[in-house]
Amino acid sequence: MVSTVDLVVVGSLNVDLTARVARHPMPGETVRAAELTTCAGGKGANQAVAAARLGARTAMIGRVGTDAHADTLLEALRTDGVDTTHTVHDSDTPTGTALITVANTGENSIVVSAAANARLSPEDIADAHSLIGSARVVSLVLEIPVDTVVAASRAARSAAARVVLNLSPVLDLPEDVLALADPLIVNEHEAREILHRSGTPPTGPSGTGDAVALRGLGARSAVVTLGGDGAAVAEGDHTEHIPGVVVEAVDTTGAGDAFAATVAWRLSQGDALPDAARWATRVSAHSVQHPGAQPSYPMLHALPEPAGSRTLPGNARKERVLR
Repeated sequence: MVSTVDLVVVGSLNVDLTARVARHPMPGETVRAAELTTCAGGKGANQAVAAARLGARTAMIGRVGTDAHADTLLEALRTDGVDTTHTVHDSDTPTGTALITVANTGENSIVVSAAANARLSPEDIADAHSLIGSARVVSLVLEIPVDTVVAASRAARSAAARVVLNLSPVLDLPEDVLALADPLIVNEHEAREILHRSGTPPTGPSGTGDAVALRGLGARSAVVTLGGDGAAVAEGDHTEHIPGVVVEAVDTTGAGDAFAATVAWRLSQGDALPDAARWATRVSAHSVQHPGAQPSYPMLHALPEPAGSRTLPGNARKERVLR
């Protein structure tokens, strides 16, 4: 195990079973898949791989089963240089699985069976105490038990590590955990769900307004991702809209994980949050141009030069929208 890491990811590992379809089925309808692929995934593992490919010294805390899928997931992490010392084999449950359909527009729908991910425990976090203590940033993903997220956030606080909280899916967390989020990262739909649950009135169409409202709920900083329109950042008294990058979307699976991973990596390198979000829009835009989650993540040298604008569906006309 490395003695010092830029980023520790605490989260899920899933095998992704992805079917490409012309369109998503209606309830009760059967549609034919053009192809079916199997690859490594899970929001936690996705973030670890995305960050490692960009150059971050990365470690993963998670659980897998003892089946063949577990070996596939661990090998994928190790191939990209991710430390898996604290990714535990669980003999009593299978590895997590995600069933994904991707339409021709690039939009996806996902059903996840947590399996081993649901057994990642506060005890696993305690066992990784020295690893967390060596990290600059700890990234937390909500595809694992809430008690484990709470334990990891408090361990990060004790180690003076910065906490990046990707509250996806949206679950209720203790106030002291939300207060450690620096930033809290959610997409625009998740932002509205959090605000609705808290009784905070909608702020209109502005993603920046939602980011400010999330700050008002206690997060140290907040980033709301806006798909092809980029992201909104709120930190202290500063708010900023980060434009998207114009591309043709092939598959949006894992793009949010790429975004969160890039923010965590850049923060570990000392970037300001808006600059980290600018990096993240570039990486996530690259991701949606390629099928799959982990297979779509770029090495640092493969990133294009910065450019402004929004991500378009695969069947839409390219255009640049400067803001």
